[in-house]
Amino acid sequence: MFLSNNGKSVGKSQQALQAFQEFLTTPLETRLKRHQNTSPEAIATALFQEVAANVPAYKAFLGTHKINPASIQTLADYQTLPLQTKENYLRQHSLADLCRNGQLETCDMIAVSSGSTGKPTFWARFMADELQIATRFEQIFYDSFFADTRRTLAVVCFTLGTWVGGMYTTNCCRYVAQKGYQITVVTPGNNKEEIFRVVQELGEAFDQVVLLGYPPFIKDVIDTGISRNIDWQQYQTKLVFAGEVFSEEWRSLVGERIQVKNLCYDTATLYGTADAGVLGNETPLSICIRRFLAEHPAIARELFGESRLPTLVQYDPCDRFFEVQDGTLLFSGNNGIPLIRYHIADTGGLIPYNTMLDFLAAAGFNPVETLQQYGVRGNCSLPFVYVFGRSDFTVSYFGANIYPENVTVGLEQPEIREWITGKFVLEVKENADRDRYLSVVVELAPKIDDSEDKRQAIATSIHTQLLRLNSEFANYVPAEYQTPQVMLAAMGNPEYFPIGVKHRYTRKN
Repeated sequence: MFLSNNGKSVGKSQQALQAFQEFLTTPLETRLKRHQNTSPEAIATALFQEVAANVPAYKAFLGTHKINPASIQTLADYQTLPLQTKENYLRQHSLADLCRNGQLETCDMIAVSSGSTGKPTFWARFMADELQIATRFEQIFYDSFFADTRRTLAVVCFTLGTWVGGMYTTNCCRYVAQKGYQITVVTPGNNKEEIFRVVQELGEAFDQVVLLGYPPFIKDVIDTGISRNIDWQQYQTKLVFAGEVFSEEWRSLVGERIQVKNLCYDTATLYGTADAGVLGNETPLSICIRRFLAEHPAIARELFGESRLPTLVQYDPCDRFFEVQDGTLLFSGNNGIPLIRYHIADTGGLIPYNTMLDFLAAAGFNPVETLQQYGVRGNCSLPFVYVFGRSDFTVSYFGANIYPENVTVGLEQPEIREWITGKFVLEVKENADRDRYLSVVVELAPKIDDSEDKRQAIATSIHTQLLRLNSEFANYVPAEYQTPQVMLAAMGNPEYFPIGVKHRYTRKN
């Protein structure tokens, strides 16, 4: 919180210095164990009281709902607070009023996100906000990549400029490097030619190269690099993803192409949002668990309640306080624009650490024991959050919810995956007789031609995986309507796969 003095903000440098000093001097292990000795609920309630007192927009929001902040003392009280959304909160107030004391100048950076709607949203933040998020990167670089002892080139492949992902990633990686890790950051952004140049000219000076980016783009970089005779294994390449759910078949495919030694340690996903940065991250433990569940869909359905496999990450409840309401995730967290019970519209749930291990033990699997053969890192006792993504990204077909994740598995089977990029558009259409059918338009890989044999093979593979993974599809959809109609489109097709636009895997009429 800053005070005004002759029109100038004071206290900003002190807060930045204090936050940075705490980040630099606090061991990672200490931060990851805070939840064992501190009440996340108490932290969330204290944040609410501070925000209610100092953020003009939230004062007005509570006034509209006739809530007296003094009445909110317990977790039960806290859980009666109205949910925040972009529509009812962020878009109803000026950017300044969303900040403490109504002063936008208390923040030091503004980033932009387009989200799934395509309409840009501005996000104000301060250095201290990013330092919380930097711990998630530190956890990956330490537990998974051993960057405390390995010279590491971190190649930021997210879009740069005003866009939130690239700048957040760049800043956080630099903070982790300044903590003493052997990390050097380079920022080619989503320029493939520049990525290839920096990897080939700089990579040999490091023990490992880490590519950080959006999953389909990283795969495109890897595949194009292979076509240019880039030996990714030579650089001991590691991967950090964010932005969408992918299957374990996809992870295996990408891992094969860069010849990783252990997918649990050589890859990781960040669960992040423009609203509040990174909320959680994959760990070797969570990846080990997810790969087991991918091979046992019945056990996964019992655990998650759905036929699709969600992203599974661990999170620090002292930094981001999660709740679940009606199958969707809520979170509270301190940011330049602090958020209280924010409804992010992601479907998912929470699983305590011991609950997860007990469930898996009953299923005959011990992930901790499995990891021990690779070393002592990666078993973190933080709770789990699983994320399916936005519920409106499904299509409904004969009353069955069809998920893009189900289709993805069908496209990642041997042989088929060599023909395509991995992008597709799933849609329910009607023919001339008004009969509905499932349409899947698939993007072809470079130098691959369309053919009826390929279309039939892809349709059969998708059909097989839908029957295996989606019990609603198997039971609701009549057999004669189950096989999808597949169309193949050239890479960059302007109607389905326009270049430079965030891809949407479903369309609804």
